[in-house]
Amino acid sequence: MSFSMEERGRDNTADYRLYFRNAEGKYISPFHDIPIYADEAENIFHAVVEVPRWTNAKMEIATKDPLNPLKQDVKKGNLRYVSNVFPHKGYIWNYGAIPQTWEDPGHRDEDTGCCGDNDPIDICDIGNKVCSRGEVIRVKVLGTLALIDEGETDWKVIVINLEDPEAEDFNDIEDVRRLKPGFLEATLDWFRMYKVPDGKPENQFAFNGEFKNRDFAIKTIKDTHSFWKALISKKTDAGELNCMNTCVSDSPFCCSAGEAQAVVDSAPPYGAAELTPSSADKWFYYKQT
Repeated sequence: MSFSMEERGRDNTADYRLYFRNAEGKYISPFHDIPIYADEAENIFHAVVEVPRWTNAKMEIATKDPLNPLKQDVKKGNLRYVSNVFPHKGYIWNYGAIPQTWEDPGHRDEDTGCCGDNDPIDICDIGNKVCSRGEVIRVKVLGTLALIDEGETDWKVIVINLEDPEAEDFNDIEDVRRLKPGFLEATLDWFRMYKVPDGKPENQFAFNGEFKNRDFAIKTIKDTHSFWKALISKKTDAGELNCMNTCVSDSPFCCSAGEAQAVVDSAPPYGAAELTPSSADKWFYYKQT
């Protein structure tokens, strides 16, 4: 299964969008139309890379936009760039999301005691390859971390790209601890500290920051897939989320190829990128208390 991307607007501006097409050339939603499974029998999942490793621009699936293209997050009128908190440069993994999942804000997780964050479930790909923005990869699930972000459950699923030459050596979270010593600790530190330069407190975690294993992570993903099924079939109120799709044939939100084309045509044409602000290269040094 292959996918291609089409850029609109200008990079490093609020009008930048990255739209997706499937192998037939049809415009699709990366949230709703890319299948969750690459191989269901083997629990191999698709993942959409929103932010390539070592970069700072906080790109995300635009869950409230028609066709859910990738765009850069905006807070208080400014584009968001994740700070470099020494020794970490930008994101320390390929960061993205698993399609056809949804962390339901109306569902209180029995383990974390908090409701979902209203987004697809996040992934951190620990493979060696630095992926491209929008790349769709097949991943093996290894475990998960339960971040509590401003009172919401925000799962961070640890995965490895199935095409990684070392992928066969990684089958559970303890393999990461054994074969990539220090990586899980760095991941915990990154999520704990990344908002501190913005004047916010350290993030908190369920399970005292313990990484849960592969089986726990897969169950969590499947739970969020069931929440998505209720969302896309209109059994759950979508609120501000945009569920427009072109491939979920039994969904009341399914639209025609012409309607999808009109959405993309309405976006600004692709143009020269703005320069990345120099502030994105600033380093922050933080001593944990």
